[in-house]
Amino acid sequence: MVADKAADSTKEEEAMNILGSTRTVVKTALERLGYPEEVYELLKDSMRMLKVRIPVRMDDGSVKIFTGYRAQHNDAVGPTKGGVRFHPDVTETEVNALAIWMSLKAGIVDLPYGGGKGGIICDPREMSFRELEGLSRGYVRAISQFVGPTKDIPAPDVFTNSQIMAWMMDEYSRIDEFNNPGFITGKPIVLGGSHGRESATAKGVTIVINEAAKKRNLEVKGAKVIVQGFGNAGSFLSKFLHDAGAKVVGISDAYGALYDSEGLDIDYLLDRRDSFGTITNLFDNTITNQELLESDCDILVPAAVENQITKENAHKIQADIVVEAANGPTTMEATEILTERGKLLVPDVLASAGGVTVSYFEWVQNNQGYYWTEEEIDEKLHENMIKAFNTIYDTSQTRQIDMRLAAYMIGVRKMAEASRFRGWI
Repeated sequence: MVADKAADSTKEEEAMNILGSTRTVVKTALERLGYPEEVYELLKDSMRMLKVRIPVRMDDGSVKIFTGYRAQHNDAVGPTKGGVRFHPDVTETEVNALAIWMSLKAGIVDLPYGGGKGGIICDPREMSFRELEGLSRGYVRAISQFVGPTKDIPAPDVFTNSQIMAWMMDEYSRIDEFNNPGFITGKPIVLGGSHGRESATAKGVTIVINEAAKKRNLEVKGAKVIVQGFGNAGSFLSKFLHDAGAKVVGISDAYGALYDSEGLDIDYLLDRRDSFGTITNLFDNTITNQELLESDCDILVPAAVENQITKENAHKIQADIVVEAANGPTTMEATEILTERGKLLVPDVLASAGGVTVSYFEWVQNNQGYYWTEEEIDEKLHENMIKAFNTIYDTSQTRQIDMRLAAYMIGVRKMAEASRFRGWI
């Protein structure tokens, strides 16, 4: 019991640190743009936060009560949008911070959305298929009056997938009494999902890696790349870069990391990983995640969890380009150190915006009842991501600031303006 309380305290402390650093950059961005204090007061927290209790009958006949959350950060621009994660470390503070990030991402790629986020405290790795279905449907019943295709649109996130989205859509359609695919994105294609959605985040990261490499006169073909994390985004990203001719010299999962200066056989690793992206437990010659981050490479992609690059190890990062595919992998202190060392840091709110971009495409297709080909999706995604990258890079150069602050300035401006025109501030 004491250990559980200590773990909960640590989770909350980490979430508070993420929320605090996010607020700090938002405040600085608004000040640089000339907005008054009340704009920050409006945007520093989610406008709405729902906490729900979800009873689920387990396979052994018992009933377990799960806690879930749904945050809606700001809907001045349009409906809120964001994923739902199933994870034992979910906290209300974390969901709040992630909803703010989603607002920023939508602003960066110029989507008509505000940010939303959801989560359920659970460990899906220890639950059966039937139990997961019960939890998914119970969550939708609990938040059904709070969400909808013109209110708040959920999507997949950590440990959730297209099957879970399908259950949620079906439950919402039953409640609404008509088929409503636009309620949620990340669905199977047969239920109104979009081509390219599953790999969208990784494709977006690949696009910005290519753009960042151009700024440093680096050829991606032959470049040494480390991808920390081998889940959905990390595995797709490793495959895309490998196929483009890059030398993926390192990957990792929750149990350790693999590094080979000559390049890893990505196809071999993908064939043998389990459904949660685990592969390193099959090898004896592993290193730690921290050792991997500090290993020799040209491009480093943290694609795992928060707070991986800190003031303790930022001086040891060898990569010239760091592209954040995970949420919050680099602390504020580490961002300053990397910038002072001349590293090009592409922030998470830009690099991982491919997922919400293709989610938007899916929502548009659902609303109009007309569906695009994968080639059309890829073309639109490239156009959006390249435009966003260049806007942020040019802003950082013109104002002599790091790309994180430049991204926040671009991301927050649309919300602030929409809130002002509505007369909220």
